[in-house]
Amino acid sequence: MMPDMPSPAHPRRPQPLGASFFDRPADRVARSLLGTALAVRASDGTVSRHVVFETEAYLGAHDLACHGAKGMTKRNATMFGPAGHWYVYLCYGMHWMLNIVTGREGVPAAVLIRGAGSHVGPGRVTRGLGIDRSFDGRAATRGGGLWFEDRGVRVPARLVQRTPRIGVGYAGEWAEKPLRFVVDPAKLPTITRNGGRCHESSDRDRLSRHGSHHGGGRSGSG
Repeated sequence: MMPDMPSPAHPRRPQPLGASFFDRPADRVARSLLGTALAVRASDGTVSRHVVFETEAYLGAHDLACHGAKGMTKRNATMFGPAGHWYVYLCYGMHWMLNIVTGREGVPAAVLIRGAGSHVGPGRVTRGLGIDRSFDGRAATRGGGLWFEDRGVRVPARLVQRTPRIGVGYAGEWAEKPLRFVVDPAKLPTITRNGGRCHESSDRDRLSRHGSHHGGGRSGSG
């Protein structure tokens, strides 16, 4: 399999996304994360980068698909904390779910990472990248070993598909809100950057709405 992010011919130094990037409504953050890189530092110090192509937004206590809809618990307490921190929890006793906290402190909002690099589905993302509960509450920074980087690529609206979130049928009218954001990873290399062609590539696995373990709602974010 090709590496998740080969170096482009004329690389732009990736810039870590700071806390201010996440201090916005979850749906805006979820959309903006498409095309960024999820960077992971392994135990030997090497860093791998994986282009984000699928996210879901959970907006806060008023969002009935959100873990925080019924208040704070020991499990979801991280969601109520400051933006730019990881919220990681176990789904169905098998799959770790990776979320980034968004918005103002005290509001349980977050974005679930559903697809990155060659990993399709939130359970596969965490399993493939070695992410577990130990990351819960950490800041999304280089120092924490797991962070996002701005690659200088902006995914145009015409390439973004918005759909209802997966696995949140219990959430009433919120089940149909188009808060899942997807871009076909096969199209990411065609996006122009700074007036030129972007040569970076990502995994070309076909996306399927039900092709991976769902992670929305109770098994998703917040």
